[in-house]
Amino acid sequence: MKRVAISTLGCKTNQFESAAMTEQLKTAGYRIVPFNEPSDIYIINSCTVTARTDAETRRLIRRARRLNPESRIIATGCYAQVAPGELEKMPELDSVLGNQEKLRISELLESTELSVSDIAAIGRAEPLKLTSFAEHTRAFLQIQNGCNSFCSYCIVPYARGRSRSVKTADILQGIRDLAANGFKEVVLTGIHLGAYGLDFPAPTSLTALVRQIDAGSIVPRLRIGSIEPNEVSEELLELMAGSRNICPHLHLPLQSGSDAVLQRMGRPYTAGYFRKIMRRVSTALPDVFIGADVIAGFPGETEAEYNETVRLLEDLPFSDLHVFPYSSRPGTKAAGMPGHLPSPVVTERAARLRTIATSKKKIFLEQFIGRELDVLVQGCNETSGICNGLSRNYISTSFAGEKSLINKEVSLLITGSNGEGCSVS
Repeated sequence: MKRVAISTLGCKTNQFESAAMTEQLKTAGYRIVPFNEPSDIYIINSCTVTARTDAETRRLIRRARRLNPESRIIATGCYAQVAPGELEKMPELDSVLGNQEKLRISELLESTELSVSDIAAIGRAEPLKLTSFAEHTRAFLQIQNGCNSFCSYCIVPYARGRSRSVKTADILQGIRDLAANGFKEVVLTGIHLGAYGLDFPAPTSLTALVRQIDAGSIVPRLRIGSIEPNEVSEELLELMAGSRNICPHLHLPLQSGSDAVLQRMGRPYTAGYFRKIMRRVSTALPDVFIGADVIAGFPGETEAEYNETVRLLEDLPFSDLHVFPYSSRPGTKAAGMPGHLPSPVVTERAARLRTIATSKKKIFLEQFIGRELDVLVQGCNETSGICNGLSRNYISTSFAGEKSLINKEVSLLITGSNGEGCSVS
């Protein structure tokens, strides 16, 4: 039985696809081993959002060759999709497979040819099958792929193709399969989640899909992945507020608090609109976890524009922020824009935003001290007797417990927080 090791970079969609490839390869008779162990075949499921993630893919390829000089090494994912020729030049690499080729990974695993489909020509989403997940308690389910937005800083539409949705019936069956295998939480993922269903002959929406899942109570906890601010409808918020199953958690890609920068980015909203959405979300879901992405040092960002972002972040009730120093990505419109900032300036601006993020998360967590949270237990250290879990509103929690609690939802009285999560003393 040949051994296969998979390393995954990037987003939850990539994590889902790696899990689906793992399941496909097990069915085909391969044995899956950790990436840091000797293996017959190594697969690097790459990301290409920044130059740094490209470099990490190349590092992992070289590391795999050192782990077993006789192994086959395969690169797939978004970096492989947009720059197959660049990767093919690496002497350590045996094969390059595009994103669409993940559907046939077991067939292509031992091929020596470059195989990268024209992702822009793919007109429908073929769902990767997945009935299990390594985390054992919560699983990701891909319901949509691709993006039509072409924001000026983003290479993803070129790596993932046009927006295309998985059929509703396939999604419902996928959730049923995961629930039947014991998963208590399913996270809906996609590249542009809010575009779900718009490509169908009879268009539908993400809200309609979530309503159907919720009405059937197929899984105890349903979590929505990242969704664009302008796609958070009143209807969706009302549905979330009235549901026991839908987790009060939203991730909203903000990117900048300056209208001028948002316009250069090609983002379809203003800072004022974002403020209104945040107020609506906080009013509808009082204990909601609101995360956001923000980019520091976009080309041409003046000190005044940067300070607009600082003020917006300080004013609004974020629970956490993912801060990205701007990184020029060849092939994007922003790469050719004037006014690229010196690296030290970008780094300094990102550091200040991360300080705000730390403060925001601390404030959010501390409000739950003295209150009860429903926590899905994900693991337990039998030596220390400390269990860890995740609340419905995305708070990591630790407490004294035992292994038998894993994959059960328990009610805990929160007694403390450490800036990263909450605890029970």
